[in-house]
Amino acid sequence: MKKQFLQMACIAGLSCAMVVTGCGNQKGTAPKDAVQQESSTSKADQEAAKKVADLIDAIYVQERTDETDQQCADAKAAWDVLTDTQKALVEGEYADPDYFGRDTGDASKDDPRNADDIGDKELLVVSFGTSFNDSRVADIGGIENTLEKAFPDWSVRRAFTAQIIINHIQARDGEKIDNVQQAMERAVANGVKTLVVQPTHLMHGAEYDELMQVVNSYKDKIDNIQVAEPLLGQVGKAATDINEDKKTVAEAVVAETVADTEYASLAEAKEAKTAFVFMGHGTSHTAKITYSQMQAQMQNLQYDNVFIGTVEGEPEETACESVIEAVKKAGYQQVILRPLMVVAGDHANNDMAGEEADSWLSQFKAANAFEKVDTQISGLGRITAIQDLYIAHSKAVMDKEGKETADTQTTTSDLKDGEYQAKFTTDSSMFHINEAYKDLGTLTVKDGKMTMHITLTSKNIVNLYAGTTDEVESHKDDILEPVVDTVTYDDGTTEEVYGFDVPVPALDQEFDLALVGTKGKWYDHKVSVSVEK
Repeated sequence: MKKQFLQMACIAGLSCAMVVTGCGNQKGTAPKDAVQQESSTSKADQEAAKKVADLIDAIYVQERTDETDQQCADAKAAWDVLTDTQKALVEGEYADPDYFGRDTGDASKDDPRNADDIGDKELLVVSFGTSFNDSRVADIGGIENTLEKAFPDWSVRRAFTAQIIINHIQARDGEKIDNVQQAMERAVANGVKTLVVQPTHLMHGAEYDELMQVVNSYKDKIDNIQVAEPLLGQVGKAATDINEDKKTVAEAVVAETVADTEYASLAEAKEAKTAFVFMGHGTSHTAKITYSQMQAQMQNLQYDNVFIGTVEGEPEETACESVIEAVKKAGYQQVILRPLMVVAGDHANNDMAGEEADSWLSQFKAANAFEKVDTQISGLGRITAIQDLYIAHSKAVMDKEGKETADTQTTTSDLKDGEYQAKFTTDSSMFHINEAYKDLGTLTVKDGKMTMHITLTSKNIVNLYAGTTDEVESHKDDILEPVVDTVTYDDGTTEEVYGFDVPVPALDQEFDLALVGTKGKWYDHKVSVSVEK
């Protein structure tokens, strides 16, 4: 679309040049000095546009630096002095005229929630983010406002994980939103004692893992940090594994979608041969099985005319062409596309509903298999039942903090020598047993001592120590070395990961376990082990 626009602009400019005539110019061509002036002006336009494109590309990055604020201001100032012709010529590696020129709503209606005076208790709502202003207000703002009403004793603040989006909003609209590190530093500076982090991410994917890396680095600066579940809860082992969170989301998004149609029910839509296709993002992360689980959840609810797809096409069966074939095979004649995303931002407006040939809307129409294809551009974040689910997730960790575990502690005297299946629980989603084992490992009891073998998700954790980071230096001989475990997943693929034999001082009781990753920095964690009943 951008190239077509530029070609049209160039053709229009060429046409204008051809009709310029002067005395003695019988062939209708422009005088030599006019052609030179036109060439000079065109070159000046291109240079001005390139300057802005370079400035946009410089802030289209995922890392904030000391120069970011000034770079954002410079890019906007350079854009504002361009003519309309020059704005149409802006094109870089990431830059295009839409970066500053697209109207996505009124940013002044959004609350960046970056105020100080936080108090002792903070509820930090962390989102990937979106530069679409109206969607940010309705979806992310909708979740934040709901949490604020549910927990009036907590200060609700915001952070985005996508620095690219933060820079875009700041440069275009002058609105400053904290990234996760800035938000954590703000919490420390304000003397926050208890911090609950509520991710609005759908799942335990790559963005969630990166969030946890930053949060865990502040364990020694804030007395108590708790992290709530993302929207769809824990990632199960198999594609057919479902949970209450996934059921809640499935029922909510289907109900909202049907309500926005002329149908009285999903069954009526099915009778009219109408299918609903929900487009998620997709990921190469092991959490991609979540999308397969959502499809299984739809089937479990007998939502036969509901299909799950992803922009990235991972898992493979969620690719656009695969979904089109599935809808065709099922015999549906009409299709309604809607995002399975917290916000209806760039992916919803462009990848799903855009005019380009590779958008889902265009591909479904190009299939020539459906009488009608419509879209609904609406994020999950504005749905009341979804907002209530985030409340429940936040409340769960708030309540957990207040519970005492002394009455449930079990010592080795309760177990005979032998091997037991046991659950390994940690304070971090980044440090857990491989999903293939559902948080379970083998607990060995021998001569009054307990050791648990845990199989992790990768080789990123290279050593463990049964204690705190402060003790590691003086107890190097006690550092736990990994063994290589081979994990077989449901799809038949295998992966080599690290496993560890961890000494367990007591059951159902938190104990210290430090870890070090490939970057060489040690982190403190609290873990516990309980025997399955």
